[in-house]
Amino acid sequence: MALPKRAAIYARISDDREGKAAGVTRQLKDCRALAKTRTWTVADVYTDNDVSAYSGKHRPEYERLIEDIRGHRVDAVLVWHLDRLHRSPLELEHFVQVCDEAKLRHVATVTGDLDMADGDGLFNARILTAVARKSSDDMARRIRRKHEELADAGKVSGGGSRPFGYLPDRITLDKREAALIRKAAQRVLLGDSLRAICRDWNDAGVWTTMGKEWRSNVLRRVLMSGRIAGRREHHGKILDGPAVWPAVVDDTTARRVRALLDAPSRRTYERFMPRSYLLGGFLRCGVCGSLLRSRGRPHGARAYACKQGPGFGGKGCVQVAAEPLEELVSAMVFQALDSPALAKAIAAHHEPEAEDTDAEDEEQLAQLARDFADRRISRSEWLVARDAIQRRLDESRASAARQNGTSVIASFAGKTGALERAWPGLSLDRKRTIIGAALDHVAIARAKRNSRGALDLSRVSVTWRV
Repeated sequence: MALPKRAAIYARISDDREGKAAGVTRQLKDCRALAKTRTWTVADVYTDNDVSAYSGKHRPEYERLIEDIRGHRVDAVLVWHLDRLHRSPLELEHFVQVCDEAKLRHVATVTGDLDMADGDGLFNARILTAVARKSSDDMARRIRRKHEELADAGKVSGGGSRPFGYLPDRITLDKREAALIRKAAQRVLLGDSLRAICRDWNDAGVWTTMGKEWRSNVLRRVLMSGRIAGRREHHGKILDGPAVWPAVVDDTTARRVRALLDAPSRRTYERFMPRSYLLGGFLRCGVCGSLLRSRGRPHGARAYACKQGPGFGGKGCVQVAAEPLEELVSAMVFQALDSPALAKAIAAHHEPEAEDTDAEDEEQLAQLARDFADRRISRSEWLVARDAIQRRLDESRASAARQNGTSVIASFAGKTGALERAWPGLSLDRKRTIIGAALDHVAIARAKRNSRGALDLSRVSVTWRV
């Protein structure tokens, strides 16, 4: 058998938290020394740093090595140990097939040689790979169990960047950031959008712990987390027991914020309406029932219209000027909240909070999925049970969202002129939340023939929530 002339060195390490590539550097040094003793010329070096061979994650340099073997650009492979190449028997068999088709027979390791042309050598390779796989399985099992123990004890685990609101030890509160989280939670409960909060934080030079600008989805994760309530999370579930770190907000506030942000009815009308439209999403066509959309008019005037065409769903039935309608609906909300009867209705709506059963329902959903995966129940049984539990969850979250909505208007109800006086100083998001808490929708009828000038009040029909 001819000696190889073009050797490839492959190095890999699964975990390089410091990013210094020290592990692969040591492997390369030892492999180069081995190549020198065998008088093999190193044609190329392939390095996958901080990439696991156990998880099945894509290894770009390993794939490049496979292609070079197929292309006969190398005729030997050097690795520090066989488990640097594979920790999966299936992957080993694929490697053996590629080498066999390319007639590559030399695979050398620092810890011992393997001859792919020899039956005993291949047998040993399979044993070593199976042992490596079992070792990885055992380690993964121990790590999972350790994380479960840490979660049950409410202790810190994992790496990555520090959580916003806490110092690098992940336990001590960062007073400035914790105060910002509390303020953000209150703003959400009062009706402000996540986008508005992010804009204010970015304008003030408040960055994420990664030094980046805030985005709505990032802030949402912070406010939805169990951590800010002093709770541990495991596999996406907030655990019952307290964690070792202090809470940023009390548990009741955290539950209300999560319910509001996770409510099935929560939608972002900004994709349909510009942010200057107060009633976006609340208006319905009195003829066909479709949602009224924004429409520009000559000279910059704003309007709401029953739009036709793909994605709109309307039939072109009605159109109404935006400003007089917004003034009218706002005035109707002011008047409604000044009513003692409405104040009494809101007070009656504020029932004591029911026992929080969401966690039990979520655990039932997870157990159902496990039962279906283990074939203990059929797909139809799983679907029936899942739908019933999901409906319960949706109803619970919707109820919590309604409770939050009435709390927004409770401070104005029955106090003559209170909301009207505060209105000019409220943000658009907060105004929209108050309107949404007071009314369900407003139907707009067709305009009468030859009508001009002021808005015809008979066109406007309000359906109230409370």
